[in-house]
Amino acid sequence: QVQPVESGGGLVQAGGSLRLSCVASGRTFTGYAMGWFRQAPGKEREFVAVISWSGVTTKYTDSVKGRFTISRDNAKNTVYLQMNSLKPEDTAVYSCARTPVISSRSESYAYWGQGTQVTVSS
Repeated sequence: QVQPVESGGGLVQAGGSLRLSCVASGRTFTGYAMGWFRQAPGKEREFVAVISWSGVTTKYTDSVKGRFTISRDNAKNTVYLQMNSLKPEDTAVYSCARTPVISSRSESYAYWGQGTQVTVSS
């Protein structure tokens, strides 16, 4: 399987936390930056965070800075998104994908997973 598989979503109250995981095959994962995007009903896909292959470089959209943390474990072909202080506006389907460069543009990404639903109640 080439596409990554996301997990860890669910229903949480505002202020709560979730940790998302994205597991990919070696050929999908190795050597690439990995990013998280989200899409709420009726809205366009939105960049959330990206991490370089080495893990040294990360980038976040402004609305999640200080609340979300992206990390990766290359030995497990897995990238994580730790989400704290969740807000109702974080409700969306969260998907991961790979990119050859650090980018916030979805056009730079390929091999999208199916996504995992995150719902934050007020």
